[in-house]
Amino acid sequence: MIIKPRTRGFICTTAHPAGCAHQVQQQIEYVQSQPQIKGPRKVLVIGASAGYGLASRIVAAFGAGASTIGVYRQSISSETRTASAGWYNSAAFEKLAQDAGLQSYSVTGDAFSQETKDRTIELIQSEMGQVDLVIYSVASARRTDPETGENFNSVLKPIGSTYTNKTVNFHTGEVSLVSIEPATDKEVLDTVKVMGGEDWQLWINALLQAGVLTNDAVTIAYSYMGSEITKAVYRGGSIGRAKDHLEATASQLNEQLAVHGGRAYVAVSKGLVTQSSSAIPVVPLYISALYKVMKEQGLHEGCIEQAYRLFADRLYAAEGTAVDEEGRIRIDDLEMAPSVQDEVTRLWAKLSTENIYKLSDLLNYRREFFQLFGFEIEGIDYEAEIEQAVTIPNLR
Repeated sequence: MIIKPRTRGFICTTAHPAGCAHQVQQQIEYVQSQPQIKGPRKVLVIGASAGYGLASRIVAAFGAGASTIGVYRQSISSETRTASAGWYNSAAFEKLAQDAGLQSYSVTGDAFSQETKDRTIELIQSEMGQVDLVIYSVASARRTDPETGENFNSVLKPIGSTYTNKTVNFHTGEVSLVSIEPATDKEVLDTVKVMGGEDWQLWINALLQAGVLTNDAVTIAYSYMGSEITKAVYRGGSIGRAKDHLEATASQLNEQLAVHGGRAYVAVSKGLVTQSSSAIPVVPLYISALYKVMKEQGLHEGCIEQAYRLFADRLYAAEGTAVDEEGRIRIDDLEMAPSVQDEVTRLWAKLSTENIYKLSDLLNYRREFFQLFGFEIEGIDYEAEIEQAVTIPNLR
């Protein structure tokens, strides 16, 4: 079939396998162009099909030569629809890893379920014995508690009062004001239940109990802080409470693992174009301004550059892992530099529909959004018939 992008609001419902494979190849080539990392040997990535999870898996495998297991949701194609971008990304990674002689496996299923945890542990036991790095990079709008069966939904809302600020429709370039009602107490608690550290803790507990973590094992979860512009709807809002819980979980896990020489961290990353961030009011406009400023100052990084720097300059640095006063690894340091934030704030005050393309990088924001799904990539023939069904090697 000929695959074209189909959007519904801030969601792209199709994905292009050749475009996704091309982007995975580009990320691998970037890592291979950098110095090798003396880092992990056997790695488990929970949430491995896109974003920081995929980038972390690529850096571990092609930057450090590690064996990897990726856990992610199944999303096969049918006669009427494509598979997800994450499915095509993972298929490309597995093939390229296999071609490079790297040991890799995929486990598909709901990362929140006990059944997926059990199958992953069985795979580690049979194929790797133990792992020395666990990346937790799960972003979801809902979660089913594995013990009670209760369903929880996360929300992206402010706390305490209605929040009003600028936002942009990145498809049309229209800048407008948006008002977001505050989250209820239950919505805040549910968001923490979905996006906090509870499932991360359950994964580490299960891995420890099964004896499949090395004594010096490291575990990392990704988080985000953001600027004062987005604070009310992000770090100061319902999702911020979940991130607070994630950081508290990291502290607990660090104490738990340190007994045998292990470590646990939250890595705070920079703002990037993701499917999740595109759905948050205010955030796409902020990221569009941020990209313009960071590119002009020569500081811009994408997901793969961030992941490589996390491994090479922080996590496995010869001088040890640098953390802030809260014990977090900060790879958002370039985004939060005063020179960057001051200029973004200056631009923010001026942004309007009339000057959006002059004062921000919205065109590239839109392009990167579609590239998440394998579209708008140079060198891909989007008029060509292509097979949307893709198999994944070493799928368990």
